[in-house]
Amino acid sequence: MAYVLGIDIGTYESKGALVDEAGKLLVSEAVAHRLEIPQRGWAEHDAEQTWWHDFTQLSKAITQKAADKYGIRPEEIKAVGVSSIAPAVVPVDVEGKPLRKAILYGVDTRSQKQVHELNEQIGEERIFQVAAQSLSAQSAGPKILWIRQEERHIYERTAKFLCGSGYLVYKLTDEQIIDRYTAASYAPLFDIHQLKWSTELASAICELDQLPRLTWSHEIVGEVTRQAADQTGLAQGTKVIAGTADALSEAISVGAVHKGDLMLMYGSSTFFILVAPHLPKTQTLWANLHAVPGSHTITGGTATAGSLTRWFIDQWLSVAGQRGDPSTGGMTVDEAYTYATKLAEQSPPGANGLLTLPYFSGERTPIHHATAKGVFFGLTLHHTQSDMYRSILEGISFSIRHNMDEIRSMQVPIHRAVAVGGGVKNRLWLQSVSDICQMTQVIPEITLGAAYGNAFLCALGLGWYRDITEMDQWVRVKEEITPQEAHQPLYERYYELYHRLYRQTRDLMDELT
Repeated sequence: MAYVLGIDIGTYESKGALVDEAGKLLVSEAVAHRLEIPQRGWAEHDAEQTWWHDFTQLSKAITQKAADKYGIRPEEIKAVGVSSIAPAVVPVDVEGKPLRKAILYGVDTRSQKQVHELNEQIGEERIFQVAAQSLSAQSAGPKILWIRQEERHIYERTAKFLCGSGYLVYKLTDEQIIDRYTAASYAPLFDIHQLKWSTELASAICELDQLPRLTWSHEIVGEVTRQAADQTGLAQGTKVIAGTADALSEAISVGAVHKGDLMLMYGSSTFFILVAPHLPKTQTLWANLHAVPGSHTITGGTATAGSLTRWFIDQWLSVAGQRGDPSTGGMTVDEAYTYATKLAEQSPPGANGLLTLPYFSGERTPIHHATAKGVFFGLTLHHTQSDMYRSILEGISFSIRHNMDEIRSMQVPIHRAVAVGGGVKNRLWLQSVSDICQMTQVIPEITLGAAYGNAFLCALGLGWYRDITEMDQWVRVKEEITPQEAHQPLYERYYELYHRLYRQTRDLMDELT
């Protein structure tokens, strides 16, 4: 037998998976890390101490366990694939060393000034023509411009701007690349029609040679070097694919690879990917490519989801010990989540008249409002922790419904919705989404996520499979979450109030900023 290794770097946790040629999951491991918020509106990771540290820890643990349990030698692992939160921007010098901590995706809203400047300088219409996306807090281009303007000493030493998966590929192979799916989120730098960097628009942001080589996610781009082999436990010469963004690998991991398949990722934020019949035109969501040529997607996501439930747990469920650390309050983090869900189940649908706007870190699609604020509306002395946590889950569900309504307005069909990510463990949350969106969700047997999808991309790159739709051979459905019709009238009323509450507080949110 031959094997492939997939590793994913998430916002709060990294995961790895060793898989055989038939898709059997043999070994999986996880490593937790923290999200750094050095000031309001910023979100960062240390590329070396978080990304590479997690990769080496996972790789060594998995190869050791594979050897102990199955007698698998490192030489039998034929390829490794990585994914990471995206888009993330880390500038590196001529020796490939990070010059600052990585600036993360749309949860980092520092570049709003640069978004406005680029829209003024280039023109919103021209940006949309080239990138098929409007600029927002999610866009990596304005974040590179922020570095150029605010940290000129770093910009002048930058040889390349790498993404998260690209940095790990560089550490493994000495090759500096970026996959085209991730590159599309580097708007306005990437010409999505020509599938190359835009010479015209790049000049407003950086030098063209500061951008890495473009490739497709499943392509083999190099081999593990001797130095990387020593640090990871992998064999020198192991093939390395380009990899991609965590969300796309998540979608692949659950078989959301056919036209009309929708992946709903329940992570620190929620993210969705719908496989579209053509490159869509939308300014509220994001048009994008896929892992392989000739396929397109509609993507979008909220700024908070699991990060908001974690915030609730950190603030209110640490009954002893250090505030914000559930593990010192008599519960592990997993136990705290289970307890919080039981609390929420004590509150009825509608959370006893409590409504939450989940914009605790601004909001991405479809409102693109970086300075949006979280709101608990309707609080009374009657409300409890149970109501607050249920209202949070419902507020996130309303934000997902808002995105689904945008897709429906585009008349792009959704044939099947597949749920994946850590939030799949929270059945109350899943049921809330199905009820509020009036949408059945399919739950596969393996919900490990992006690491498993990376393993399949390795298999595709090695030629074990000919087409990405053959991921069907790896995926088996475990259950379905269907809408409860009895709750629909209540949720329709609350959904209207959700929209009205945002419209009537939007200006106040900006003033408060």
